[in-house]
This record gives sequence, C-alpha cells and structure tokens, in this order.
Amino acid sequence: MSQGYGPPDPNQPSPGQQQPYGQPPQPYGQQPPGYPPPSYPPAPPPGYGQQPQQPSYSPAMDQPGTYMGRQLANWLQRVGAALIDYLITGIPVIIILILAGAIFGGSDSGGAQAGAGALIGLAYLGSFALAIYNRAIMQGRTGQSWGKKALNLRLVRMADGQPLGGLMCFVRDIVHVLDGICLIGYLFPLWDARRQTFSDKIMNSVVLSEAA
Repeated sequence: MSQGYGPPDPNQPSPGQQQPYGQPPQPYGQQPPGYPPPSYPPAPPPGYGQQPQQPSYSPAMDQPGTYMGRQLANWLQRVGAALIDYLITGIPVIIILILAGAIFGGSDSGGAQAGAGALIGLAYLGSFALAIYNRAIMQGRTGQSWGKKALNLRLVRMADGQPLGGLMCFVRDIVHVLDGICLIGYLFPLWDARRQTFSDKIMNSVVLSEAA
C-alpha cells in the first residue's frame, strides 16, 4: 500500500520508532505521560537591555539666581571680574605710554613722533593679544578669565554646564556691544532671574559663583 503525499504527521512515531503499547497518539505539542516537561529559558526581567533613563535638566527646576542647583554670580562679582580683566590687559598700554613719554616727551621732531606712535601701536597690539588669550582662549577652555579666577567665577553653557570654547567666547565679547547701548545690558543681571546680560541670553551662557 503506497503512502500519501504531504508532510509527515508529527503525532506519529518516526520510522524505526514504535508507539508505546496501549498508549494513544498524543495531540501535537503535548508530551506523552511519563516524559519530563519541556524546559524554556527564563524570561528576561522588565527593562532588560535598556539603558537607565537619566532625568533631563529643565531650567524650570531652578530657583531664581541658580542654575542646576548652583549659585549664579551676582552683579558686583561680575563687575569686579571684568575690571580685573581690563586692568590686566591694559597694563601693556600703560607701560608703553609711560616709556614713550619718558623717551620722546621732550622732542618735537618728526622722528620722535613716529617712534612714539610706533610704540603706542605696539602697546595696543600687545593689549589686544593679551585680551584674546585671557577672555577667549583661556576662558573658552576653562570657563575662567584671570578676573573670574580671582573671584571664583566660571562662565558655562546653559545646555550642559561646560565652558563655551574659544570661538564662542570671542563672539560673546563682540555681542557685548549690545550690552553697552545705554548700559542697560550690563545692568540687566541686577533683576534677571538668570543674572544674564544680553550677550549671555544670545549665547545661552551663565556665570556661576564657585565661592565657598
């Protein structure tokens, strides 16, 4: 008698294997009595393979005058740090002006005037280079210029609390031109909840106070 076509019945014993005597065929997916139950790997715990979610920072969680729970610099601290910066960067100009007056002050010749002018130009160039290093390069890397370091202040991005970087610090100083209009931008930290100037708001930066 020929066998029919189609897949073999999984409930029937395979060729060479006899059905146990007196035991009816078992439905598909079930084990006959006496066989051990199938074992399956345990289910993974809930959340397996997922990274724990860190709560994201929201400015709404901050109290006025704070950022990420840290104290912001007040207006007097910021003014003091700026004065220290401008005093340090102005030292080359002051020294050269004194030297130029001592060397060429008593002479009205064209050569003396040209020499004095060259020295003054060199002084302003040195002052500009010093300001770039102090307020852009150093402050961009660490968040602190010489003035901010002296008063334990730090300039950071609001997005992540890290220093702005040299280019952004340079742009921020240029944007300070808006603060100088009627001086209103420089006075804004007196009543602003984030104690920001206009340039801080544009650059999304804040100045922290790290004083103990």
